[in-house]
Amino acid sequence: MSGKHWAPGTQCVTKHDHTKPKARELAFHKGDVVTIVEAVEGKGWYRAKHNDTGEEGLLAASALRERVAIRADPKLSLMPWFHGKISGVQAVQELQPPEDGLFLVRESIRHPGDYVLCVSFGKEVIHYRVIYEEHMLSIDNEQRFCNLMDMIEHYMKEQGAICTKLVKPKPKTGMKSAEEELAKAGWLLNLQHLTLGDRIGQGEFGDVLQGEYMGQKVAVKNIKCDVTAQAFLAETAAMTKVRHKNLVRLLGVILHNGLYIVMEFMSKGNLVNFLRTRGRAVIQTRQLLQFALDVAQGMDYLESKKLVHRDLAARNILISEENVAKVSDFGLARVNPKGTDTTLLPVKWSAPEALKHNKFSSKSDVWSYGILLWEVFSYGRAPYPKLSLKEVTEMLEQGYRMEAPEDCPPTVYALMKSCWELEPGKRPSFKKLTEKLQKELKHLGDI
Repeated sequence: MSGKHWAPGTQCVTKHDHTKPKARELAFHKGDVVTIVEAVEGKGWYRAKHNDTGEEGLLAASALRERVAIRADPKLSLMPWFHGKISGVQAVQELQPPEDGLFLVRESIRHPGDYVLCVSFGKEVIHYRVIYEEHMLSIDNEQRFCNLMDMIEHYMKEQGAICTKLVKPKPKTGMKSAEEELAKAGWLLNLQHLTLGDRIGQGEFGDVLQGEYMGQKVAVKNIKCDVTAQAFLAETAAMTKVRHKNLVRLLGVILHNGLYIVMEFMSKGNLVNFLRTRGRAVIQTRQLLQFALDVAQGMDYLESKKLVHRDLAARNILISEENVAKVSDFGLARVNPKGTDTTLLPVKWSAPEALKHNKFSSKSDVWSYGILLWEVFSYGRAPYPKLSLKEVTEMLEQGYRMEAPEDCPPTVYALMKSCWELEPGKRPSFKKLTEKLQKELKHLGDI
């Protein structure tokens, strides 16, 4: 294992305890997450920073394993203690043998829309009705909570209005605790080390805040609704699988107040605003081509991992301090609270087969990429100007395609049109698009 080489910034998990370090060595416990700072002269040693204590020191490569990807397992639950619609009698059976503080939550059969917290105490099981009103949950009308996860987190810390502190969740048969799996794989971060700052964005599912984690600037997505947070686990699992310079990087997850997804901070915001606020006078064609290439390379990598984005658009491309474009929100479009309701699709960016038959693939992403190219070379204009969504859908079927943006190089417009082939099989792959854009950039350099 010591032959493995990790680049600076790689997150690793420690394989055993090392509590009595020598001078300059790092102390750690099994399962701690550390970030590689640099390889040290001499085989098999690294300087690393402990993600929890912030301390830096040396440690042997043999003590480390790289953080592993999380499988998007449907049995992975943020609320393994939630049993759905079961009766009080069934709940009592589930909480046997009695054990103080053993608990589960069920849906109330008698009062639809409310929940019941069932707690084992003494030799009996006590049922607390959880009333849901004005989007808040409460047992005693004193303490109010946004969601069930918050409520359980609170009563595990303090007894409050119930008979005993909650000690041990009783998982629903077959369910696995997302918290345990995230911790095991090394993706669970420590709330104590997170400082939240201003709101920098607002998504459909929650706010995006600027923050700091262990001295590093981060962007934090907070999803409060427990059903949505559960759905977001799939996106998070997708993000743990990928690592590429043109994809926004996941740093980890915090389970508090719903779900916090902690990502690298992209200081220059999204590509649409970047282009609109600077315009032609500031941004040359070379920079536009570089952005287009960055996105194509990120998407080529996603395609190689069999991941489909489904919502590729300039608004979902973020720009770093060094002007590198990175794809964000991949895997997100799958989080659709209304099942397969296509009314939520971004019509102007979606391929005809996605709109008509809900068929998504890397080829439907390529269609969206063509629209993104148009956005880039028109400096952030909205696509299909002056057309309604209904008109766009109808005209595309009749073979209509957008004109080239003003001053757009003909070779780039030809690329856009190749992305808008009606037959998915005729569209280029992201690998092909990458090659063509590299050639175009080289050609600019030769002029």
